[in-house]
Amino acid sequence: MRIRPLSCVVAAFLFVGLMMPGTAGVFAAGQTPIPLSALSPQAQQSPPKRAPDIFYVPTPQDVVDTMLKLARVTKDDVVYDLGCGDGRIVVTAAQVYGARGVGIDIDPQRVKESRENVAKAGVGNLVTIVEGDLFTTPIRDATVVTLYLLPSLNQKLIPKLTNELRSGARVVSQSFDMGPDWPPDQQVEVEGRNVYLWTIPKK
Repeated sequence: MRIRPLSCVVAAFLFVGLMMPGTAGVFAAGQTPIPLSALSPQAQQSPPKRAPDIFYVPTPQDVVDTMLKLARVTKDDVVYDLGCGDGRIVVTAAQVYGARGVGIDIDPQRVKESRENVAKAGVGNLVTIVEGDLFTTPIRDATVVTLYLLPSLNQKLIPKLTNELRSGARVVSQSFDMGPDWPPDQQVEVEGRNVYLWTIPKK
């Protein structure tokens, strides 16, 4: 995977900003996602759209299963997938464990594909897909966060993860760790890929 260069369009005296819907991932009783219209304006919007940071590479299903198992996902969890691609991680979390899920992706094509997969799987009552920037969309309600990003992006996310997530929340990344400053609590291998687990310490 490679980082994509950011792109922008500049015209004299003109700036077009596209705001994207977002969500804090709060859910009402009965495990039904709260409509975006019910969220605060800050939670509903993300910064202007930009190009994805990396090319989309799907996570093999066996690795998805291992990530969720390593994170000890249950029906009481809210799983956030940052850079959700086709939505398979949050869909699997809902299907297998009954967990609620929020998938976040900046690519409209991936968002469309994810929402279609959520509908096909019949888990729309549990899973919400958000078109937004994973670096700015709130994740405070997550009890589990899953990642498949480059090492540099993982490390860039560390302040967000440690500041926004509550104590005891779990972070799982496949293939790439967080660097020497935040070693994983556990590491396993599946299909030749490393899967890493971190737990947010008591604050």
